[in-house]
Amino acid sequence: MTSIPIPGKPVRGSKSGDPIMALFDLLGRRWAMGILWTLCKTGPSTFRELQSQCGTISPTVLNTRLKELREAQLLHHDGDGYQATKIGQELYGLLRPIGEFSSMWADIISDVESK
Repeated sequence: MTSIPIPGKPVRGSKSGDPIMALFDLLGRRWAMGILWTLCKTGPSTFRELQSQCGTISPTVLNTRLKELREAQLLHHDGDGYQATKIGQELYGLLRPIGEFSSMWADIISDVESK
């Protein structure tokens, strides 16, 4: 039985299971995007290295997310540790502009908050 959201099947936030909604469901799980982001920025990491890089993540959550991200073919594990697959790297490339946008948005929000 799969533990990841499947396009075409109902997922959190979508009864239709549109592929983008399935992807957002997966990435919206606690620490999922953070793990992918960290591995794409820092390169291959062992379980312990990744846990240290992520800070407050519990071993149970890390293990669960690694399993899901591997099942989704966004990560794999080899002799160097966990690392993003080609499609995981491609997704990271698409998310980077959103990361840049979020920094700009954070500045706007902080300007509004300071007034």
